Amino acid sequence: RPIFYPIPSPIVPYFTIPTEIKTMDEITKLASQGCCRTANPHDTVINSECVYTFHSPYTTSKGIVVNLSTFIGTIEELAFTKSSSEDESGLFIRISKERVPKSTTVNGEGEDKEPDVTPVATKLGIGIDGGFLAEQDKFETVSKYSVVLLSKSSGVVAELPYDEETKHDFPMAVSASADSIIHHAGLSVKQDLKAWELDDEPKPVSKYAENLPFVDNGVKVSPDPNDWKCEKTGEKNNGHLWLNLSTGFIGGGRKNWDGSGGTNGALDHFMETGEKYPLVVKLGTITEDISTADCYSYAKDEDGPVTIPNLKELLERRGIKVAGMQKTVKSTAELEVELNANYAFDAITEKGAHLVPVTGPGLHGLQNLGNSCYMNSVVQMLFSGTVAELSSRYGCNNSTDITSSSLLDVSPVTAPDDLLCQTAKVSCALTSGLFCGPLPASVEVSEDVSLSDPKFRLAPRMFKHTVGHDHVDFRTGQQQDAAQYFQYLLEKLDRAELGGKDRIPKKNEDGSVLVSSHLFSFKTESRIVCGADGLIKYKESNSENMLSLRIPKTKSAALEDGAPEHKRQKSEGDDEKEKTEVPTVTFDACLEEWSAQTTLDDYRWPHLQNSFSPLSTSQMRFCNFPRYLVVQMQRYELGDDWQPHKIEVEIDVPEQISLQNLRGTGPQEGENLVPSETEVASEAPAVPAAPTIDENALAQLMDMGFNMNGCKRALMAVGGSNVEAAMNWVFDHNGDPDFNDPLPEGGQDTTAAKSSGSGVDEGMVMSLVESLGCFTIDQVRAAVKHCSGAADRAADWLFSHMVNILSLHYFVKFIFFQHSAISPSIFLCRTILTELSLPLKAIQHNLRQEEGHQSLLRTAKANTPWLALLATLERTQAVVTM
Repeated sequence: RPIFYPIPSPIVPYFTIPTEIKTMDEITKLASQGCCRTANPHDTVINSECVYTFHSPYTTSKGIVVNLSTFIGTIEELAFTKSSSEDESGLFIRISKERVPKSTTVNGEGEDKEPDVTPVATKLGIGIDGGFLAEQDKFETVSKYSVVLLSKSSGVVAELPYDEETKHDFPMAVSASADSIIHHAGLSVKQDLKAWELDDEPKPVSKYAENLPFVDNGVKVSPDPNDWKCEKTGEKNNGHLWLNLSTGFIGGGRKNWDGSGGTNGALDHFMETGEKYPLVVKLGTITEDISTADCYSYAKDEDGPVTIPNLKELLERRGIKVAGMQKTVKSTAELEVELNANYAFDAITEKGAHLVPVTGPGLHGLQNLGNSCYMNSVVQMLFSGTVAELSSRYGCNNSTDITSSSLLDVSPVTAPDDLLCQTAKVSCALTSGLFCGPLPASVEVSEDVSLSDPKFRLAPRMFKHTVGHDHVDFRTGQQQDAAQYFQYLLEKLDRAELGGKDRIPKKNEDGSVLVSSHLFSFKTESRIVCGADGLIKYKESNSENMLSLRIPKTKSAALEDGAPEHKRQKSEGDDEKEKTEVPTVTFDACLEEWSAQTTLDDYRWPHLQNSFSPLSTSQMRFCNFPRYLVVQMQRYELGDDWQPHKIEVEIDVPEQISLQNLRGTGPQEGENLVPSETEVASEAPAVPAAPTIDENALAQLMDMGFNMNGCKRALMAVGGSNVEAAMNWVFDHNGDPDFNDPLPEGGQDTTAAKSSGSGVDEGMVMSLVESLGCFTIDQVRAAVKHCSGAADRAADWLFSHMVNILSLHYFVKFIFFQHSAISPSIFLCRTILTELSLPLKAIQHNLRQEEGHQSLLRTAKANTPWLALLATLERTQAVVTM
């Protein structure tokens, strides 16, 4: 029988519930309410930096906190913003890391040395005994994790340490969520991987996968990662273990170029077994989604990453059930991206340079993300304090408070893709100087340890992705044009500012917002003189934000003594080679070239029935001057091989530049102006007089095999004498039903008159031809027509398709017009290649081969039915000599 004891009254507690138990109860309660999830490899996890600032786990002892539900990392002060969800509290995992120096040894005897003393290398190698120290040999990373209960009103409510010993004290949902975040590759690595994949070919399917030999040796692999070890060295799971899918052997992976990586156990096993079992999979990368597993083939004819379609079946034969498995290590590609991301490229570029060490607001560099110098230079120019208006809008104005900007008031989930937020993040970091390292003690860049310290790095990955994720070029990891990026960035900023004007602090009195591009906006004025009658026309351009100047090489001079030395990439043997003398061109000479009078041969004059006047001239001036004038020097020109070549020249830019003599004046008293188009239309006769046809031009066109009536129509449409323009007209209209019909009485072709105007502003076309410098009139006219008359978009389109345009022209010129004086138009190139269905990649590849023309012909034969080729030639009536 139970014994009952009387309970004293009033009830007095016999013990106090520990705070840890109360906290764990609250954590369990939140976990049961869905405040934590397990991240899968396809989830967006930001575990390496704050989405609002450049704080990282290395920056301070507080590191960053990552939400266990949204997987977004922030500093704890910005974990809940005004635009966050209505939840008053949430669970987070705090990630804090510190890089500490390792103690080194002398002669392998174990005697400790000071960490700042580097042992002398006696062997040429990295990460080997007697060789150079790799980064992981000099430093080690100490990581600390804790589960944090945060409240929107009171901040940190509770915090419990999270490690291998305490993780089992937490609810299973919390520990699974925390582990998935800690071991996840993270958004930055995923973005870098995506950029690399755009440049690389997709992983091939291994030809050994389907009939892979299986050794039935009874080996079963434990599902517990703690049981995995290299069978060759006995080394426990270190993130570099590979399972041979044929034998079940577990061995270490290859060493990396910097000494990190595995022990080569898996590769040695492949060699020792007669190279019969080539396929391996990296343990720790296997999940329910088999496509995320890291597979490799050691076979000599593959020797690289591969895809194994039947991986699930092969793993099950070794006792591995993929259902429920979580990723616990980084893949090879992720480690490779991480190594390149942590490498100090600028230390190599500037090694040995005599630089003055600086630090502070506006003096913080941006990390090169691999071919991202074009972006870094534009960002430094705009947002580091040089442009005061942009620094005032996006930056901190020398304040260290980088969390109070109204542009950061967006939800943590949308912050990574919000352009205003990411621009403010970059500008605040540059203008505040908060993340600057100590002043270097030496001017030798390669000796400065802080260059590789992640605590002082500014890596604008989120900004790069936000701006370029939807652009065909800027989303890749390839080098791009800084001028094109500048214009594209301004265009995106303008749209973002107009859409988010409520968040912009300084507005006009009427509540409107001046977009950033107005600081650089200006217009130009063209003074065009007709060569036929001397009438003058003034034409104002659309708004531009960059002045593009050609470099007149004819006005260059030798580099004077004391002038700055030409910067170039160093290579072996440079000290023994004689330096090439680099010519110098003054900036004034480039301005004179831009403003000089030029001849217009293809300008149509409305008052002359849209005909040409070969002696017409044009001259450029500024209608207005911008607050900041951005100038692009056109350092590329087309060579004899139809490929762009860089102009090696120095530009001498003075401290002060006067543009007063380039200000446009508009129509002056006493000038005879060209009648406006409305006046020309009202005064035009009912049946305009037909232009006089040049007999020599007619004979040239007919020699190419065209009908006389068609040739006359073409010449009348282009003014009567321009053979090349008439040729382009023929290719555009040879399919018209009346192309070969006799001309109507009076000689005026109504179809030609109607189509002579292409619907394109010829003044804009000529302006672009002069400013761009490396495209023909036909190419520019086609681009303007394709972009609906927008000059900036047309320029962007031309540069984006430069390689295609040049390849098309070169191919058609060689095969179809090798003995013709007429160069083909872009319309003809497109027509022919569309009819032939010839792969453009094959053309571009073969153009780079030594065989050249013969390779092109073989490509055409291999990919083109010759009957289709002959039919195309018959329709275009082109004369071919092959």
